[in-house]
Amino acid sequence: MFVDQARIHVQGGHGGAGVTSFERRRRQPRGKPVGGSGGRGGDVVVEASPEAATLLPFARQPHWIAEAGTHGEGELRHGRRGSDLVLTVPLGTLVRDGEGTLLADLVRPGQRVVVADGGKGGRGNAAFVSRTHRAPGFSEQGEYGAAAWITLELKLVADAALIGFPNAGKSTLISRVSAARPKIADYPFTTLTPNLGVVALDDREFVLADVPGLIEGAARGKGLGHEFLRHVERARVLVILLDPTDVQTDDYRAQLDILEQELAEHSTDLATRPRLVALGKLDVCPDADACRRWADERRIDLYPVSSVTGEGLSTLVHAIADLVDDYVREAPERAGYVLHRPLRTGFEVARERDGWVVSGRAAERAINLDDLTRPEAADFVARRLTRIGVDAALRDAGAKAGDDVRIGGLTFTFDPEDSPEEAES
Repeated sequence: MFVDQARIHVQGGHGGAGVTSFERRRRQPRGKPVGGSGGRGGDVVVEASPEAATLLPFARQPHWIAEAGTHGEGELRHGRRGSDLVLTVPLGTLVRDGEGTLLADLVRPGQRVVVADGGKGGRGNAAFVSRTHRAPGFSEQGEYGAAAWITLELKLVADAALIGFPNAGKSTLISRVSAARPKIADYPFTTLTPNLGVVALDDREFVLADVPGLIEGAARGKGLGHEFLRHVERARVLVILLDPTDVQTDDYRAQLDILEQELAEHSTDLATRPRLVALGKLDVCPDADACRRWADERRIDLYPVSSVTGEGLSTLVHAIADLVDDYVREAPERAGYVLHRPLRTGFEVARERDGWVVSGRAAERAINLDDLTRPEAADFVARRLTRIGVDAALRDAGAKAGDDVRIGGLTFTFDPEDSPEEAES
């Protein structure tokens, strides 16, 4: 089964928690702080691989979670980092975020993009030792890994694409010139998914794609064309296959005009893509000579072929190979695309009916301690929030002493100090 689009939910691994621990000594309630830090959670990474052929695994399993980091332990034993979860996708896969923004266009083996960051590991109490904190009795919790919905969209990477009306004989042709064995029947829209075949000549080969049939209005979403026209964008050259026996259109001349119009409406780049024109079903063509005369009048190099008898197939595949070679020599190889967006590390202040909400990674990290009921931990958090500017931002927004302030899952009472003490890092 060929799957070319999948929407999945990705979750970075949670960071491990730091630990509060002290070296045990006789007659000393608190020895040297020896609490280890937690390990960072693993990232979720999407990587292009030539070994992947379809997005079917992601259609079957829409939820993917990276490994969490392990917790720190006493005696300065730090937690292990969680392993990254690498999702392998076929070459030519587009990665979009939940809003449809293109994050990556993966066309080369090994190209990758991080789609969900792992959570930061919490620091153990040994990491907070300073001149003013000789024996800190608190540690940090690990952060949650980032979570997001993303869409994977596969655009075929083929050397040549067969384009034509439904039942034009594309599947039969590709089965004759390659090892591909597509489903073939005598009714329209037999091909519902693209078929790929490798055509091997004497000293060269190319990948030929059989794209599902297009109809008039395909570029505007009519029929199956809107769903599969995007695959044509990845083909280096186009092979337009005309059907001289099709009674649904006026004749093969109208087919060519309609198909070229649909390609141009879908993408201006497709309008100038290298192409050649083939006339199929030569064995049952009512007037092959008239077809040739029409092609001469239009100055079209027409390649009449019969997939049943094999007539003209060798000439056609060599012409396609020559056109592909010319394209490769003249056009630069597509390098792919990965969008690097800066991580939002600040915070935002918003008014609520019953108080204020401070959101953002910096503010959430500032309160991420294991036990805020301890006075020294609460004081440490208060100084942290002051140092990163949360108190000043709340005052500027209009917060008054005694107002409730929510950060993450915790609610505090706003009590700004005139001369806050500088917090340790």
